[in-house]
Amino acid sequence: MYADLRRAWGELTAPGAAFEITEVAVRGVKLRTYANAPGSVRDIWLGARAHGSRDYLVYGDERRTYEQAHRDTASVASWLVDSGVGTGDRVAIAMRNYPEWLIAYWATVSIGATAVGMNAWWTGPEMVFAMQDSTPKVTIGDAERLERLIAHRSEIPPTTLVAVRTALDDSVPWESLLAHGGEMPDAAIDPDADACIFYTSGTTGRPKGAQLTHRGCVANLMSMGFWDAVGKRARALAAGDSSAAATNASAPALASLVTTPLFHVTANNCVAYGATASGGKLVLMYKWDPGEALRLIERERITNFTGVPTMTREILAHPDFDAHDTSSLKIIGGGGAAFQPDLVDKVEKKEGNTRPNTGYGLTETCGIITTTSADYHVGKPESVGPIMPCYEARCVDEAGENLADGEVGELWVRGAQVIAGYLNQTEATAESITDGWFRTGDVARIDEDGFLYIVDRIKDMVLRGGENVYCSEVESVLFDHPDVVECAVFGVSDERLGEEVAAAIVVREGAGLRGDALREHCASRIARHKVPRYLWLLSEPLPRNANGKFLKRQLREELEPAAAV
Repeated sequence: MYADLRRAWGELTAPGAAFEITEVAVRGVKLRTYANAPGSVRDIWLGARAHGSRDYLVYGDERRTYEQAHRDTASVASWLVDSGVGTGDRVAIAMRNYPEWLIAYWATVSIGATAVGMNAWWTGPEMVFAMQDSTPKVTIGDAERLERLIAHRSEIPPTTLVAVRTALDDSVPWESLLAHGGEMPDAAIDPDADACIFYTSGTTGRPKGAQLTHRGCVANLMSMGFWDAVGKRARALAAGDSSAAATNASAPALASLVTTPLFHVTANNCVAYGATASGGKLVLMYKWDPGEALRLIERERITNFTGVPTMTREILAHPDFDAHDTSSLKIIGGGGAAFQPDLVDKVEKKEGNTRPNTGYGLTETCGIITTTSADYHVGKPESVGPIMPCYEARCVDEAGENLADGEVGELWVRGAQVIAGYLNQTEATAESITDGWFRTGDVARIDEDGFLYIVDRIKDMVLRGGENVYCSEVESVLFDHPDVVECAVFGVSDERLGEEVAAAIVVREGAGLRGDALREHCASRIARHKVPRYLWLLSEPLPRNANGKFLKRQLREELEPAAAV
């Protein structure tokens, strides 16, 4: 199986092949990329117009075809240009997964402006920071997000507010943008310009605006297409059919359920890009609900279910699973957290033709570094798959020296999909990217077949249900409470979410601090998913090492979840 994969890999990436790999100079460094990649994200969107009357966006009882979506996108793009938004300007998108999210996104990137994905879970102060950092000319949001911003209007830079599915004072109604009319404006776009900025939490306690370029986003789409093509080719070779027809056979159009937020690369760059380019259908959910997901899978004949592993577990374990027709499902999987081997087995054993799938990547790589599915996932269930051909990859020791295959070290990658840097954070960029090499912060190994295994994380963060929660950010909020003397935040294993946020706290003597009061303190400053579930209120100092750092591993081992408040 793996010999056929290697042969197919070589054929498809060779000179003149569909996924030919070449090198291009980017920011002074030669990077691998796909020779036949579209020039920009705009090209992807304009090409999707050929899908015409096919269903594109489905939300509740609403249904938009590609033709309708292109008309709306052109109108919004024309409005943006006529409102003074041009190349290099930014447009913030702050809303739930409404159809308007994607219309606003495609309109923004198609005129050479940069879409800023605002985390819909952020509190007002968190939104203010991102607004100050990205200075968008226009902010398109729903009622909940805009109301949070308006409460802090004096703290944010000047921006035109556009209200989606609501009417708010001092804002332009979304309907005005749709009524503006016009054709898609012309735009010349540099492949290495920012297509979008997605925020990822930083170890300094402040989010970092990752600058995803057009080249990177397009390369990610190519990587996903490559995995589909190389799998077909390898299967054909294994069956003794080396004809091009066996590899190029068209597959039925995707019908994807969008279960994760569009301000993440999983939903946007992986799910939405893939469906859009292939003429597939995107079915949007107001919020995650496994029962509703099953109803939508049946009603919309969903072929691809992609989310964090928690969602897959909840779908498979739902009491109504067998009551729904899920026979259309071809793929169940996702990323954002480890897809555990037992979950691979559970998907594989379900009746029907559904196969498991997972991938590994980061915001900083515009999507996937690896992906795997079907027989390859089943054959190596602990692996996240082979590294895509537009990357160089290496595992290094603490000194940055290369390690041999199979040895465990920090994963570094270099290629077209690596971001340009972090917005307004030169030092953070230099710390993460050296000579084009991005330091993932993940400890990994690569086996003899080129498949990657994630072993651990170097970064001090908790991965809760696919959301990165950085301990230092939560610690900063806890330390802001007058009764907190010391605190250390870390992750505790959780069967449903992968990890939960936990905090060991030394309380000021005589304070009488309670767990519920401390959680309310946190909830007023950070998003709910970052608020510690487990709290230990202690009177003795926390253990430290010789450098004065708290020994979090010791705390994790010694503190019992049952004893938390």
